Amino acid sequence: MQPIISIRNVGKQFGAVHALDNVSFDVASGELHAVMGENGAGKSTLMKILSGVIRDFEGELRLRGEPVQFSSTRDAEHAGMSIIHQELNLVEQLSVAANIFLGRESRSWLGILSQRKMDDRAAALLAELDTNISPRALVSTLRVGDQQLVEIAKALSLQSDILIMDEPTSALTESEVTRLYRVIDKLRTRGVTILYISHKMNEVFRLADRITVLRDGKFVQTVNRTDTTPRAIAHMMVGRDLEPRNKHTTERAASVVLETRHLSLPWPGHSRGWRLKDVSLKLHRGEILGVAGLMGAGRTELLECIFGASDLPPQGEILIEGKLRRFSHPAQAMQSGVAMVTEDRKRLGLFAHMTVRENITVCALSDVSSVGVIGHGRETSAAMSQIKSMSVKTDGPEAMITTLSGGNQQKCIIGRCMLTNPKVLLLDDPTRGVDIGAKAELYLLMEQLASAGMAIVVTSSELPELLTVSDRILVLSEGVLTGEFSRSEATEQGIMEAATRAQV
Repeated sequence: MQPIISIRNVGKQFGAVHALDNVSFDVASGELHAVMGENGAGKSTLMKILSGVIRDFEGELRLRGEPVQFSSTRDAEHAGMSIIHQELNLVEQLSVAANIFLGRESRSWLGILSQRKMDDRAAALLAELDTNISPRALVSTLRVGDQQLVEIAKALSLQSDILIMDEPTSALTESEVTRLYRVIDKLRTRGVTILYISHKMNEVFRLADRITVLRDGKFVQTVNRTDTTPRAIAHMMVGRDLEPRNKHTTERAASVVLETRHLSLPWPGHSRGWRLKDVSLKLHRGEILGVAGLMGAGRTELLECIFGASDLPPQGEILIEGKLRRFSHPAQAMQSGVAMVTEDRKRLGLFAHMTVRENITVCALSDVSSVGVIGHGRETSAAMSQIKSMSVKTDGPEAMITTLSGGNQQKCIIGRCMLTNPKVLLLDDPTRGVDIGAKAELYLLMEQLASAGMAIVVTSSELPELLTVSDRILVLSEGVLTGEFSRSEATEQGIMEAATRAQV
């Protein structure tokens, strides 16, 4: 059977870096073909070549047996191939419907924009994804998970017979991932071929027919999913076995570092009336406290309230080392020893136009300045200390932050937090969009920080991750605390039961 896509000796170089080096493999018509590899393995570069984003490359592409070289993404779409990018590619100032049909707007025969027609078509696409996002909602008002669903709807609107999904579930919760699986199943019954890039083994082994592994820009192997194991794929991806880490044990004693009492966050205009309601918790020195919950459960809102970053002032009490605090701005929280790593690394965590050095030191400039003038040597020394302690892989402190992999960008953000000398570290879905090797490194980093006495709160959309890193797990459902589990008590089933408990 002739493959629908043939990739032959494809290479791409950025300066001295070989992003892809002589990569060859085939994709069969109608299959779901997973492509796996660490960040920097070349997956996204290859997908950009296939979708017309990158036009200058070595080697040859064949589509349905014919050689092709797309001059643009529109060219690729006309050939029946569309892509959902890992990094969100939406215009935040426009509505959901306007984003879905951007450049392909519906118009009357007089050339007048047909807003109602676009809204109706957008609503139908969003209904396929089992979501109630309004077609007229501004994208800027949506959470990351909902923005990702808009990206998926945009790709579905093209009705392509080849769909590239580059980390489509990176910001989705368990229930949203399940909805996406249903959509993928529908697409496959229609004969759509799917190229699927993911770091999540459970997704790949749930969905894929075959798996291709890339490492350091080179092709490693293509295997049938039924003929391999997650451990074997991980070994191919990183070139070594990933050994499980021994979890540190926590000394609880009486050392409560963070406490919330009846913390609530109003939600004006919503029928529920609150984003958080009556949440009380305690966090001990050296403890990793996991927070689980489905999209909209209030995980991010809880961390934002503690960090002084919520849209509205929360009700209730926040205590740091027994002292009542009320933060109206994150700067006040940092002064009191609280630091936060946001879930949206690209939009809220990084300064894309700045270097690694500048990104790391931006919250500690007063410590590297004299009479208002930044000491370049002191700043570089501070940055280098975090690069070393966080094991950041970079060409140096003057490298642009955007040249680093997602995992190393995240380490830089954590390093930035460390320069503020926090007592409490809030991590909001810290491994979203990073590869399996980088996840293992971040898990180890969390353990090391906790073992040194850091009190950590971590949220995650992946339950196995929370079960791996947490000493205790709290569960939120619709803004209400519905469960608490010790490490020995916690199970995926128990957490999901608490996470889906309806509020009245």
